[in-house]
Amino acid sequence: MSTWTTPQRIWLTGATSGIGDALARKLIAQGHQVVLSARNHAALEALCQDHPNAHPLPLDVSDRHAVLAAGQQIGEQLGALDLVLLNAGTCEYLNAQQFDMDLIERVFTPNLFGTLYGVEAALPLLRAARREGRPARLAATSSASAYLPLPRAEAYGASKAAVSYFLESLRLDLDQEGIDVSLIHPGFVKTPLTERNDFPMPMQVSADTAADAIIEGLVKGRLDIHFPRRFTYMVKLLGILPPALRRRIGLRMTRQQEASR
Repeated sequence: MSTWTTPQRIWLTGATSGIGDALARKLIAQGHQVVLSARNHAALEALCQDHPNAHPLPLDVSDRHAVLAAGQQIGEQLGALDLVLLNAGTCEYLNAQQFDMDLIERVFTPNLFGTLYGVEAALPLLRAARREGRPARLAATSSASAYLPLPRAEAYGASKAAVSYFLESLRLDLDQEGIDVSLIHPGFVKTPLTERNDFPMPMQVSADTAADAIIEGLVKGRLDIHFPRRFTYMVKLLGILPPALRRRIGLRMTRQQEASR
């Protein structure tokens, strides 16, 4: 399993479910100082129990003031952060025939704004690591859906595409400070969220496999961590096709989803 040569100070959000839970367990086992955030207080306490290097910090990433307060608390506790991994998010699919703005806001608020609140809180702590002469990396979980518009994914895909664009742009502006930015674009991963999906999920991988791929990518300093690669390269290729051809493929996917429900 890949790991860093020296222990890292890490803040991980969305730490009690799916990919986040798998990441948390692996980072704790590797001996890093890990601050774990999620809304589920009891699950956080259980995750950190008997691990002095794991620090529970309950948090709703949709609450900007709470996220900023969490950043201040981490600063008081650890002094700085070497890695920030903004993983919290949600997924709901839109029925265009019953356009639901409440659903769109429920998805955008944690996925996009929750991530950006985390960026705002984390940057001072990453800058503190740079002042110590240590590498600093900001990472966030986007989605392979950011590469290609998919049926019913208007809210989810757009929120993740916004995360990808924002952080790719931010990467350019943080370069002069020596703060690296990695984006994570998973394909289908078996999690409590994807278990609710009512359509085929090709090349699905386990949360453990996803966590291993993410940690390996972060250790190697990859800017775009995407997996499983057979799937994500295919989605990337589809994303650069001419619009008319993308539309034809998307309509075929729409019919397949309707048939599977």
